[in-house]
Amino acid sequence: MQVLFLHNNFPAQYRHVASALAADPNNRIVAASLDNKKMLPGVTKHVYKASREANKSNHHYLRGTEAAVLDGQAVFRMCLGLRQKGFVPDVVCGHSGWGTTIYVKDAFPEARLLTYYEWYYRWRNSDVDFFDKSVSYDDQCRIRTRNLPILMDLAHCDWGVCPTKYQLSQIPPIFHPKLSLLHDGIDTDFFRPAEAPTLALPNITLTGDMEILTYATRGMEPYRGFPEFMRAAAILQKRRPNLQVVIAGSDRVAYGRKLPEGQTYRTKLLAELPELDRSRLHFTGLLPYEQYLQLLQVSTVHVYLTIPFVLSWSLLESMSTGCLIVASNTDPVRELIEDGRNGLLVDFDSPQQIADRAEDAIARRAGMAELRANARATIEAGYALKDLLPKHIGLIRDLAARRLPAQNAVGLVEPAEPSAMEGGYAAPERRAAAATAAKPQAQPPHKPRSGRPPNISQGRRRRGR
Repeated sequence: MQVLFLHNNFPAQYRHVASALAADPNNRIVAASLDNKKMLPGVTKHVYKASREANKSNHHYLRGTEAAVLDGQAVFRMCLGLRQKGFVPDVVCGHSGWGTTIYVKDAFPEARLLTYYEWYYRWRNSDVDFFDKSVSYDDQCRIRTRNLPILMDLAHCDWGVCPTKYQLSQIPPIFHPKLSLLHDGIDTDFFRPAEAPTLALPNITLTGDMEILTYATRGMEPYRGFPEFMRAAAILQKRRPNLQVVIAGSDRVAYGRKLPEGQTYRTKLLAELPELDRSRLHFTGLLPYEQYLQLLQVSTVHVYLTIPFVLSWSLLESMSTGCLIVASNTDPVRELIEDGRNGLLVDFDSPQQIADRAEDAIARRAGMAELRANARATIEAGYALKDLLPKHIGLIRDLAARRLPAQNAVGLVEPAEPSAMEGGYAAPERRAAAATAAKPQAQPPHKPRSGRPPNISQGRRRRGR
């Protein structure tokens, strides 16, 4: 089987599935990305680059669309080069939104396109109006227009994947019959509790019997509640003189609007909160996987905050590790956490409530073992990589064999067979034949206990969200 992976920051969501396919010598796996220096064993990577930047003088609704078109053109040219060298994929797996997949069916009309849908933009009841309900008409129209590259993918893909129910709910229901609800998966054998955890920092070694408040994020930004966390940490430090606060992540904005040039939310919050005890406040930066795991294992209380947006891997990883979690009472979080059963929910915009519940959890840590166990059990039951990776691979094999999956996001058992025309469905009278022809596919030749492919190590740098 020949598979092409497209992601502007590959491997990202494709880390495990691309590695698993590459571990099979019968497969030929190729990836394309912007130049990020990241490689996977057995995967041949190509770099694409847009011919120019989007024109800032264009209508502001369309600048993102033009950037997507330029990236799509760059990928298209790269794909033509691959075809000239004899590589024609059976399946193309690509991340929707940045334009990488919008023209790939024109370069490879015979290939099946499996697209990953992480987010569909809406201005109401989502990230856009969470902080300010008064969204201007101009912003409403701009945000609707932002979906143009995603709508192109939804129209012409053969099948799609969306990782959570909340993220799926943002996508117009008319497209749900050609989507699977399927999370990337968490390596539950790697992310697990430790009996005597420690974390060595430059100026202190933390142990499991200490009071430790943890927070892990890709970027320090309002979307992930960084200002609220810092204000809560200041309250807690005053109340608990032995509390250590550890923050993992980059001093940048990954999602949402940035501050003016030269300013970051870390420096802004440190200036606003001079009462913070810097000797008990530790910024680690991004951590390698092993140290990131130690951070979660040593945590007394782990805080995860998000507005209604893409759910972070870090929440599921912390749950799998058995963390005692204080999390925002927002839609994406409620999909996983039930207050008082496998975590504690708080108002996103209340540092006082975050501090109160965290302090109560610290004080009653000995009686919180059941919540920790339930958090891990939640991930083991529905999000374990060892269970979901075979489903991802099976989906790719089905498409390569010109079959659509047996079930979609709305529960239909017998979706139509792909027609010979791109992205189309077979006529209704052919559905019975499609169902008869579908047979279970063999699993990959090697499936390690954890679900992690054998050609990928534990020590690669995490990409939290």
